[in-house]
Amino acid sequence: MVRISGVIMAPNKHVVIALRGVFGIGRTRALQICKDAGVETNVKISDLTEDTINKIQKIVASYEVEGDLRRRVAMNIKRLRDIKCYRGLRHRMGLPVHGQRTRTNARTRKGKNRSRSSVDKAA
Repeated sequence: MVRISGVIMAPNKHVVIALRGVFGIGRTRALQICKDAGVETNVKISDLTEDTINKIQKIVASYEVEGDLRRRVAMNIKRLRDIKCYRGLRHRMGLPVHGQRTRTNARTRKGKNRSRSSVDKAA
């Protein structure tokens, strides 16, 4: 069982894919970590030695990932909400933040579609 930044890595996955399971590590950063640690990207997690795992853990620790990154993102959103800027109001109302249209689409942010008649009955 390999644990990197508090995340348990699946032993049957390739290193570059398993690293993406850590919040804050994407494709490019995973490739860079493998390159810095001197690990082939197609090696499985279960085939890594303790020394290599320690190298990867040390490199990942130098980045802001998981809890610290989640906390920073949450604080940034909270700041936008507190100063009541446009983006903060969109976050507060649960609408798209980056200028997308809402007349159609945006169901992920707006929630389940309710028909007009059910809205009228509730009022």
